[in-house]
Amino acid sequence: MVMMLLFIAATAVIAGKLAWMAVASGPAPTAASTYGLIPPRADIVDRNGVTLARTIDAWSIAVHPDKLMNPPEVVAAKLAAILPDRTEAEYLAILKSGRSFVYLKRRALPELIKQVNAIGEPAIALGREPERLYPQGNLASHVMGWLDQDGKPTSGMERVLDTRLTADHGRGRPVALSIDSRVQAALETELNAAMVKHSAIGASGLVLDVKTGEVVAMTSLPSFNPNAPSFGAVEDLANKSTLNVYELGSTFKMITMANAIESGVVTSMSHRYDATAPLQVGRFKIKDDHPQNRFLDVPEILVHSSNIGTARIADALGPERTAAFFRKLGFDAPADIELGAKGRPLWPKFWARTTTMTVAYGHGIAVTPLHLASAYAALVNGGVWRPATLLKRAPGQVPEGRRVISEATSARMRQLMRLVVMKGTGRKADAPGFRLGGKTGTAEKPRAGGYAHHSLISTFAGVFPMDAPRFVIIAMLDEPKGTADTFGYATAAWTAGPVIARTVARIGPLLGVMPSLTKDVDESELLPLLWEPKGANPNAVE
Repeated sequence: MVMMLLFIAATAVIAGKLAWMAVASGPAPTAASTYGLIPPRADIVDRNGVTLARTIDAWSIAVHPDKLMNPPEVVAAKLAAILPDRTEAEYLAILKSGRSFVYLKRRALPELIKQVNAIGEPAIALGREPERLYPQGNLASHVMGWLDQDGKPTSGMERVLDTRLTADHGRGRPVALSIDSRVQAALETELNAAMVKHSAIGASGLVLDVKTGEVVAMTSLPSFNPNAPSFGAVEDLANKSTLNVYELGSTFKMITMANAIESGVVTSMSHRYDATAPLQVGRFKIKDDHPQNRFLDVPEILVHSSNIGTARIADALGPERTAAFFRKLGFDAPADIELGAKGRPLWPKFWARTTTMTVAYGHGIAVTPLHLASAYAALVNGGVWRPATLLKRAPGQVPEGRRVISEATSARMRQLMRLVVMKGTGRKADAPGFRLGGKTGTAEKPRAGGYAHHSLISTFAGVFPMDAPRFVIIAMLDEPKGTADTFGYATAAWTAGPVIARTVARIGPLLGVMPSLTKDVDESELLPLLWEPKGANPNAVE
């Protein structure tokens, strides 16, 4: 009877203590009340309705150190065994701090909650709180961004759309991005495989709708998992497609040629330019990477990627027309897209004659891969530049844009781009049946006092299908290394080109572009202008 009475008394004391805590301390702080996260935060989905971000209920583990009932040494030992994020000494310091409330673990799994609950300490508070879940993991992580433990958006579209996702009128209404998760996955897979194969320090790629400006895929590697973000280097935080600016090399030759045709500087595809020897301009000498040592007509300048021929055309254009055309394409300002982290292009301070010649083939000016994609879209879609977007656009929401070249010039550029892939340095980018066109670009990275000859930015800018252009695709590798099967070459033709070929073959059918061996751009008037020496290897790619 005595034992029973003692047991009843102890139980009564504990019950009274719990009741007092409930009345005196009030409700435990939660993520929603303490940090302002207003659930539910609306979902983010891709253009097809696939969930990219969703808010779910999660568990939190906290403690009221000032209301501890068991010896702190005992509770600290048990917590350290279950939650190894802190040492026993650290838990003991928290429990003896006398504070009213301390979080021990956020985003806890149910199994962990059961173990902590079994400690039997009334001062430990187990609560439910909203958690942002990214069910696709690393997919499009730089586009998405993430929420920190306080429920605050850090970057990406989470930050851009924060007001819209949390506003009363937006609750329960998913926000659709322009991203297609299937295309995104294919691009990331192929780029990552190439980055690993060529030991590159990074990679970037995107797919852009040439008619609407919608970004169908955008990736920056290395990526991260927004569910548990961690970074090997600060640079990994940057979205290389929109924040980092690069000298993108010979991909600019298509832009220069479009400007020259539109301006009337180039009036005939058969006009020939002297590329018999390096071009001396003041103390600088412009050379070709794979010189032909002869006069080259317009298609040959692009097919053989001649710096000399392009420089001569740029010299005829002059600095005013060159700079004006680049401004039309938005190369003098950050890329036009919703993301907040956007890199400002490195624009020449003085347009000397040498500057005009070198920027014509992508040296002396630095832009983002998104700048390049938007420019190529304008070159092939009939001549209209439009701002890019990461939000799905309805047909009536497509901006009018601004005209930069005529329909006739755009048609000519489609021919020339296709010719580069059929006969030039872009052959390894060709995806049979998908009528790809485009241009390679290999640029040395700038360094103090000049350029690093073995540190390359290798880029391919492509468009498909060229007979009825629908999508621009960009693949860029940062400092790729040559391999045995590339014969030691790390240029775009050998590194970025194959990425394009594999990706287009995978995503074409997903985007409604079916392969055809009968459709193509009519090249009949340009093919006779190409001169090939007897015994030349038609499959060689330099």
